[in-house]
Amino acid sequence: MSSDLIFLLFSLTESDKYDSRDVDRLQKDDALVEAYLTWRLYSVDDALKMIDDSFLWRKDFSLNDLTESSIPKWMFETGAVFLHGYDKEGNKLFWFKVKLHTKDAKTSMDKKKYVAFWLERYAKREPGMPLTVVFDMADSGISNIDMDFVKYVINCFKVYYPKFLCKYIKFETIWSSFTAAWKIVRTWLGPEAISKLKFASKNEIQTFIGPEYLPPHMGGTDPFRYSYPPLPDDDFQTPVCENGPIVREDDNESKDFESDSKELESSFSSEVAIEPKKVYFSEESLSSLKLDDNDKGDSRPKGARKPLTTFKAPLLHVSPAEELSFGSKESDRKCLIILDNVSKNQVAFKVRTTAPEKYRVKPSNSCCDSGASVDIVVSLHGGHQASLQDRFLVMAVEMEQNAGAGSPELVHFWKDVPKTKIMEHRLRCHILESTKPILTCGSDSPIEGGANGHPDLHTTLMRVMVCNTRLEQKLDQYLWVQQVLIGLVLVVMMFTFLCLYNLPGTS
Repeated sequence: MSSDLIFLLFSLTESDKYDSRDVDRLQKDDALVEAYLTWRLYSVDDALKMIDDSFLWRKDFSLNDLTESSIPKWMFETGAVFLHGYDKEGNKLFWFKVKLHTKDAKTSMDKKKYVAFWLERYAKREPGMPLTVVFDMADSGISNIDMDFVKYVINCFKVYYPKFLCKYIKFETIWSSFTAAWKIVRTWLGPEAISKLKFASKNEIQTFIGPEYLPPHMGGTDPFRYSYPPLPDDDFQTPVCENGPIVREDDNESKDFESDSKELESSFSSEVAIEPKKVYFSEESLSSLKLDDNDKGDSRPKGARKPLTTFKAPLLHVSPAEELSFGSKESDRKCLIILDNVSKNQVAFKVRTTAPEKYRVKPSNSCCDSGASVDIVVSLHGGHQASLQDRFLVMAVEMEQNAGAGSPELVHFWKDVPKTKIMEHRLRCHILESTKPILTCGSDSPIEGGANGHPDLHTTLMRVMVCNTRLEQKLDQYLWVQQVLIGLVLVVMMFTFLCLYNLPGTS
């Protein structure tokens, strides 16, 4: 960190110019400082100005205290701005329905706080994850165009939230008819954001967003319809296998999957448990339930890799910290989530996902004793493949000592828990690339397959040595030419010097 930034951090602590909570976060979060620097191309002066502008705006808008109840209810009900779905790169979509926006000076500040509320909410839930902004300008007209509001949205990503923007997508834009307006907007964007602006028609929009997250008027198949309450940005649902350990792995689960899904479908939306079914345990699973904490490392499911990173929260330590990695190989279709209870009491937890039809989670709803750990296996079901848009949500809450730990008790427990007491941690999905050979074989490749289609090692090494010899010969030729050219230059310089020295009148 540069000396100017260090000086700023110390000076901020003694000033009431900013919200002290923002200052504390800047001092503790190196990633945030790095975001400001990289967004300003490591220009310290520009980064300092950006921090100053951002912190002044945050205090002016009381952003750390901005809640859903502080925004007029009618603004949520319009559905003009909301978070829903993902683009093809796995970035959350931030929708602006332009036809629902009308310029009004009286409500201008409320609308700006409304946008700030969504951005701050997302920043806290998925820190460091960029957004793709979609301006849906279908059926919009001149009365819907508010240049001051557009400039504010641009500044949110340009100044207030560094490295937060993946791209701007303008659908069926009418900007081409307003050349003067477009020139103004272009000056607001700046060079780092102009390249992120994409214009898309109905035929082009699927280049950036898959049909599963596009509404029908954009040529998509997403059945989502905005309604409020609740807030629609939470796409997480209860995954299949709600009741913890299930039947043996060698049982044919696919026969019962369709009927189970139908019975569970209604319970996903209402979060009411269905009538519990009989569950058969193998001897191995029964014995594993009785293992001590010290033996849990040996009882972890085969095929699920142990996570290497950990997110540390007051109630639980969650491993991995950020993402679950899935691949096309059979060995890469399972992932392990490890929950370590670091609190003094029992902790209830449940795991949800944005794609419940794809994944089996065992267990997805249970509790963990103080000082103990729980292994949760997340596996792809059937022929489904993981995608970057998939997300997982780990929810946890501390239980009282006399609270029940059975399934019926947990159902009632979760119903009565205030949202403010629930710890939430999100995990994104990472796709493992298929293994590729270091040397690829083409028609002109010096490496040819052996008897089993694999290159003969001795032949390969010999041909690599031949290639190296040829490269050395070419390099020697280049060096020889270089030496000749240097010699010629020296001769020319010497000849010029002698000519100048022998000119009349120079002695």
